[in-house]
Amino acid sequence: MSFLSNTTKVNSLTRTFPTLKQSFNKASSRHLSSQAFTKRTLNFALGTTTVLGIGLFSLYAFNTRSSIHELVFAPLLRQLDEEVAHDLSIKLLSWNLGPKDHHKDSELLETQLWGKRLSNPLGMAAGYDKNAQIPDKILKLGFGAVEVGSITPLPQSGNPSKRLFRLNNTQAIINRMGLNNDGIEECKKRLEARFWKNATEKSANDNHSSQSITSLADSVPKSGIDGRLLGVNVSKNSNSPSDSDSDFLTGIKELGPFADYIVINISCPNVENLSSGSNMKMMDKTVSAARAECNNLGDKKPALVIKIGPDYSENELKIISQIALKNNVDGIIATNTSRSRPEYIFKDEPNAKNAGGLSGPPIKNLALNTTRLVYKYTDKKIPIIGCGGVSTAQDVLEYGRAGASFVQLYTSMIYQGPGVASKIKDDLTVLLDGQKWSDIIGTEYSIY
Repeated sequence: MSFLSNTTKVNSLTRTFPTLKQSFNKASSRHLSSQAFTKRTLNFALGTTTVLGIGLFSLYAFNTRSSIHELVFAPLLRQLDEEVAHDLSIKLLSWNLGPKDHHKDSELLETQLWGKRLSNPLGMAAGYDKNAQIPDKILKLGFGAVEVGSITPLPQSGNPSKRLFRLNNTQAIINRMGLNNDGIEECKKRLEARFWKNATEKSANDNHSSQSITSLADSVPKSGIDGRLLGVNVSKNSNSPSDSDSDFLTGIKELGPFADYIVINISCPNVENLSSGSNMKMMDKTVSAARAECNNLGDKKPALVIKIGPDYSENELKIISQIALKNNVDGIIATNTSRSRPEYIFKDEPNAKNAGGLSGPPIKNLALNTTRLVYKYTDKKIPIIGCGGVSTAQDVLEYGRAGASFVQLYTSMIYQGPGVASKIKDDLTVLLDGQKWSDIIGTEYSIY
């Protein structure tokens, strides 16, 4: 009896064990399946979070109003050699790795200039995009105008290095670059290519190659964007005779058709053969020849602008104003960089002793006073473009009240980053307090 009972128990256990084993295997399988599901869920969540994070960061980093540009990217670039940082920034923008201003400009900032609408009074000065490589990218940073150059007839390498210096304590720059550029032939190819690209996109005629630039000029802004302006700055090769104007005239003839305004750079402090900048008779001769050459381009000629320095006496500025009026100049840029140095700068800046043109806040008073005097002596008949030490909306407002139709900056972008135009526009809109920019131009002069 006992034997039968034990046998029954053994048989029962034998039958039960596979069942337990199967149950264990099923439970283990469910556990492993649950782990795999959890792992897949975590991986999916991590991947989604990463993609969203990158997307949100990209939206933030590629917005000109992001503070990351001034607080992170600009300081990082300033750790590099000055020219390396400049060239890298040009490359990054050309690769579409720069931010964009996605906001529509306030109507308060709008003005009319040379029969064209300008959506805001912030311009990028010549010297940044020397070779007309990225004017469109610069405009997308929020600038109302961009000026490329200076461009000379032949390519030239400029002065020997080192030739560019930061003055970090005063957020200024000294440069003695020497008008290094790719020359008219290469720059013309770029300007012509972008013009026809814009013409193709805007023109209903697919066979645009049979049309002349003149016939498309009314429908295609030279800047490529309605409400924006493209300027081209031309100058002389360093080995050209000091009394010759042919380099200026070549620049006007070859590059003028692609510009809203063309600038003859008679005041660069880093080349020795620009006699027109210091000799008033030579200046009159140069400006007269430039006016005639510009007129030869026909009805669609660009506005003719001269760029003067900040170191002239009041009497010299009076003479320059008379020359400009006599030759029907369309605009005056006040000013170029300065050879002079305010005394205080030597205490704060070890690089201040270097030769070259000074730009940034230390020359603001010189440039602003030049703007004020030229506006006065041209009797408000010639638009003035203020340039020199523009870093804030308050600076822009001061230039406007002194007579500037719009302003240019460059040095402040080195220290504040590529969002500087957007920031200044936002602040300027607040400072205008409901007034229009066009209504405040020259109001300082009207009180005298």
